[in-house]
Amino acid sequence: MSQVSVTQIRELRRLTGAGVGECRSALEQTTGHVEQAVRVLRDRAETARQRDERDAREGAVGSYLHHTAKLGVLVEVGCETDFVARTETFETLVRQLAEQIAAAAPTVVDRAELPAAEIEARRRDLAEQARAAGKPADVVDRIVAGRLEAYFATVALLDQPWVREPGRTIGSLVKEAGARLGEKLVVRRFVRVALGEEVGRAGS
Repeated sequence: MSQVSVTQIRELRRLTGAGVGECRSALEQTTGHVEQAVRVLRDRAETARQRDERDAREGAVGSYLHHTAKLGVLVEVGCETDFVARTETFETLVRQLAEQIAAAAPTVVDRAELPAAEIEARRRDLAEQARAAGKPADVVDRIVAGRLEAYFATVALLDQPWVREPGRTIGSLVKEAGARLGEKLVVRRFVRVALGEEVGRAGS
């Protein structure tokens, strides 16, 4: 088993947002190559997402149409049984997700869908900005990590603060609904259409 440094783990966490244990495992699998470890984690996330979708074969497509008729959203949410898909709790969640997408305009369902190269480029830019502002090296890392998290909370639906209660994330909202219903819930994909804008799609 190869030796993995704290610096490598920290770097991989910045790029992917994965946990320490997941990062260590991926780095050990790739003998310390961070770029390869990013691909490993993305492959694992995709495999897990596909497994979740296979398990959550039922569900519903929810919609939101703004009263001006200039903004609309469709969102697909999966669950395990048709019974749960017809419950008020599930229907409420789907409606809340559609409203969130309309209001907050995420670009992806999960941060794992973001291209690794894009995250790395953003990380470098943030680090350069912090150094240019005269921040010491040990502070630069924390600044970059914090700003990346703020970025994820802007573009990734599950990381976004819920517009109705900013102290809760959409990810926690989905998990809480799943716990109440006793089933796995999966946000599969969404499309957001605003008049005159390019169509925004996420998921598959």
